[in-house]
Amino acid sequence: MHTNFLRQSVDLAVATIRDTDLARYDDPSPCAEYAVRDVVNHLAFGFLLARLSGTREPWDPSWTAADRTPYLVGLPEDKWAQACADEAEAAAGAWADPAAWEGESSMGGGPMPAAAIGSMLTAEFAVHAWDLAVATGRTVDVPDELGAVVLEGVLAMAPSGRDGGWFGAEVTAPADAPAFERALAASGRDPRWTP
Repeated sequence: MHTNFLRQSVDLAVATIRDTDLARYDDPSPCAEYAVRDVVNHLAFGFLLARLSGTREPWDPSWTAADRTPYLVGLPEDKWAQACADEAEAAAGAWADPAAWEGESSMGGGPMPAAAIGSMLTAEFAVHAWDLAVATGRTVDVPDELGAVVLEGVLAMAPSGRDGGWFGAEVTAPADAPAFERALAASGRDPRWTP
């Protein structure tokens, strides 16, 4: 169970969103076809899914990740960081309960082991924090232990990610590269990407 790592990953993503200049929202990101604004929205949607999967609450089947995250609709972009922080806090709180990691839950599809969802979310938030940072000329500091947990999560979802088209082809990273760099490469990202 990686409760504290999920919290670290959420905090990393929230800090990166808070420090993102709104003037950069139209800039490209390492995620194909995603501008910086879209990465922020994607993280916002992830926080919502994380909260609902952690608390086992149903979610509205009309929501799709292609749309604006429901709690951002109609909200000025200068209020997005706080809205994301509030939702992220609720999500991290839900997953802080060891019971959230037990049994099965869902992220809008069929039931899955809750521990696998928690692992995926941990990887998702850290990797997209990196996307957001490098898209705007920054870096993220991912501690080695968190990097190892992110790598574990990325490797677990990489085959379905590539099949589903939400991961690119694996990039080669040196075997001795830090775990987080290997996670980025396994997710189809070039760890040396620049805008």
